[in-house]
Amino acid sequence: MANRVALIDYGAGNLHSVHNALNAVGADVKVTADPEIVRKADRIVLPGVGSFKACAHGLEGVPGMVDALTERAEMGGAPFLGICVGMQLLASRGLEHGATPGLGWIPGEVRLIIPSDPAIKVPHMGWNDVAIMPHARGHPVVEEGEAYFLHSYHFAAEDPHHIAAMTDHGEGLVASVVRGNILGVQFHPEKSQAYGLETLARFLEWNP
Repeated sequence: MANRVALIDYGAGNLHSVHNALNAVGADVKVTADPEIVRKADRIVLPGVGSFKACAHGLEGVPGMVDALTERAEMGGAPFLGICVGMQLLASRGLEHGATPGLGWIPGEVRLIIPSDPAIKVPHMGWNDVAIMPHARGHPVVEEGEAYFLHSYHFAAEDPHHIAAMTDHGEGLVASVVRGNILGVQFHPEKSQAYGLETLARFLEWNP
């Protein structure tokens, strides 16, 4: 089991909590903004807190980082986990504070949550169910459970087969996306207690 994990530092992630959670499940974590470390990593975790636009610009602002992520994960097959806005950055574009290109690894766009019932509050904040899509049952990482969410925008994936799990907040919202070795979760595993730690532990064992 190869567990050299590159935790990407681009000024937009909940690094301390994610680092602690990965350490707790046995990962050898390197917090890094160095593309060369990313190219040598066994696994990659991209966290993200804040707006899509700020996170996208922050990631683009690290010289060589997007190229290294693309080479090692999108093209090279290294297991990749995007957390919260780190998941959203997998999309083609985000619409927060204007349209901003994403990595484009999983086609779709990130849109404002607009509940049909005005009594439903935005942001979607707190504990909620993670319900696995029928085609994703048995996935090695994503399982049914309850996780902690905090977001005002949601990932609208173009291909339903890229949606691994859903949650409900007045409407169905994507809780997880997956395409091959690329995995994203909208919830915060580092804040989701046993369920979150178990998710990270399964990620470390995952060999897509």
